[in-house]
Amino acid sequence: MAKGIEQPGSGTAVAGAAVTGAAAQTESSLFQTYARYPISLVKGKGSWLWDDQGNRYLDFMCGLAVTSLGHAPEKVGAKLKAQIDELWHVSNLFQIPGQEKAAALLTANTCADAVFFCNSGAEANEAAIKVARRYHQKVKGTDRYEVITFAQSFHGRTLATLTATGQDKVKEGFLPLPAGFVTVPLHDTAALEAAIGPKTAAIMLEMVQAEGGVYPVEPEFVKHVRKLCDEHGLLLIVDEVQTGMGRTGKLFAHEHYGIEPDVFTVAKGIGSGFPVGAMLGKGFLRDAFTPGSHATTFGGTPLASSVVIATIETMLEDRLPERAAEMGDYLMSSLRNRLTGNSFVKEVRGLGLLVGIECAEPVGDIVLAGQKRGILFVNAGPNVIRLLPNLYVSKEEIDEAVSLVAALIEEHVAAKKA
Repeated sequence: MAKGIEQPGSGTAVAGAAVTGAAAQTESSLFQTYARYPISLVKGKGSWLWDDQGNRYLDFMCGLAVTSLGHAPEKVGAKLKAQIDELWHVSNLFQIPGQEKAAALLTANTCADAVFFCNSGAEANEAAIKVARRYHQKVKGTDRYEVITFAQSFHGRTLATLTATGQDKVKEGFLPLPAGFVTVPLHDTAALEAAIGPKTAAIMLEMVQAEGGVYPVEPEFVKHVRKLCDEHGLLLIVDEVQTGMGRTGKLFAHEHYGIEPDVFTVAKGIGSGFPVGAMLGKGFLRDAFTPGSHATTFGGTPLASSVVIATIETMLEDRLPERAAEMGDYLMSSLRNRLTGNSFVKEVRGLGLLVGIECAEPVGDIVLAGQKRGILFVNAGPNVIRLLPNLYVSKEEIDEAVSLVAALIEEHVAAKKA
């Protein structure tokens, strides 16, 4: 059983409260851009984490879909340790054999022909936006630059990607925002068609709006988006930062939909916790990204490449996308069976091991209560519990998580009625 946290006093923990243990200090030297939970995590293995007080937690958030192979995966660690003894960094002005191998692994197992490595999901999406603009302006000779995105989407925190994001909360205080982005409601075909104009360069879409509430996109809508892109000469960009690398039951989520994007992005799960991202594209886009058109100092370093190679090889060898599909079905069916009849729960939905439980009211208190009981998960929007276990998660661990989450929901409902 997961061991809960011994909380001092009887007060309820709140996000951003003073941290106890080794991380406590009177005034942090960090910018306070995060409302941090009062937990200092210091060790992880597989599905489990430990804090500096010795408390153990069942991890069903995976650093927000990052540690998809579990914490401290041995094969990846061994590759990284070996690379540390050889070479850490060289400029991308030189050939980097590991980067070539990592790119070849990605193109051999996807519909992409070329890869640009960077450091994060936001940078990957920036590269996607840039390649779309440059393709139209430098290759096609047009002045197209607009990207259409969807309400409740999330694409990053840079100025361009937060503008692309379909949520106003990430944009507050950053005006003026860059031009060139149009947001329409998801699944609104008429609004999407009306938004396409002579300046439109691309449509940018998530297959599952993970941060926006765990909403899988309807297959017919995805096919219609692909059709519109073909008819109007637009690029289809798929943001796979959270859905990529096996999490949804396929190596990339767009594979569920029977379409091929022109560009797609990945980060999070591709590095097993090491900071790395990538933008993948079709071969015809090579003419848009030519020498000097785009760059990054740390993209695809020997260290990053070793981690990407080990992560991909492990996923393919152990058939982890297939395992995620099986375990995701088990998790969702277990939740539905356990929560049937609970009026507080409106829906259990998701794809693979990206699962949301939509509730009738905000779930922030349930997230905090879970930490006290030794399980970590997060919300996606105010009313949705988001579950993101690693792809090796066992049925026993799922059973424990379902039991804990269901009990937490039931206790929350009972407390509200009392």
